[in-house]
Amino acid sequence: MGLLDEFSLGLFFWQTLLFLLLLFLLRKYAWKPILNAVNDREQGIKDALAAAENAKKEMENLQADNEKLLKEARAERDAMLKEARELKAKMISDAKDEAKAEGDKMIANAQAAIQSEKKAALADIKTQVASLSVEIAEKVVKEELSNKDKQLKLVETMLGDATLN
Repeated sequence: MGLLDEFSLGLFFWQTLLFLLLLFLLRKYAWKPILNAVNDREQGIKDALAAAENAKKEMENLQADNEKLLKEARAERDAMLKEARELKAKMISDAKDEAKAEGDKMIANAQAAIQSEKKAALADIKTQVASLSVEIAEKVVKEELSNKDKQLKLVETMLGDATLN
């Protein structure tokens, strides 16, 4: 018996029809949902990759923004420190200038007071010297004038001096 001896056209027809029906049913109820599910999954993966790429770009933008903000903050901090240093230097300079001016004023006042005291002392000394000179002259003249001979001699000496000049 061979395979060809048992071949039946009716059975072959029904088997082919069942096979085609099975293919149709599989295509409609199995392959389509499976292919749709695979396509949906592929689309979901693509969307997820696109979202990840967008998130990466956003993170890079945020990082760039953060670096920019950090640079601005550093620049602002440096500017504030520089301003503080300049203010400190100005305050110190102003204080030094004020102290020097005050010191110069005090020195000038002290020198003026010294000059004033010196002048007063010199005037006092001159007064005392003049007073002493008058007293000495008075005593010398009294002694010279107490003796008549000395008086005449003094008058002659004065007259001689007066004629010579």
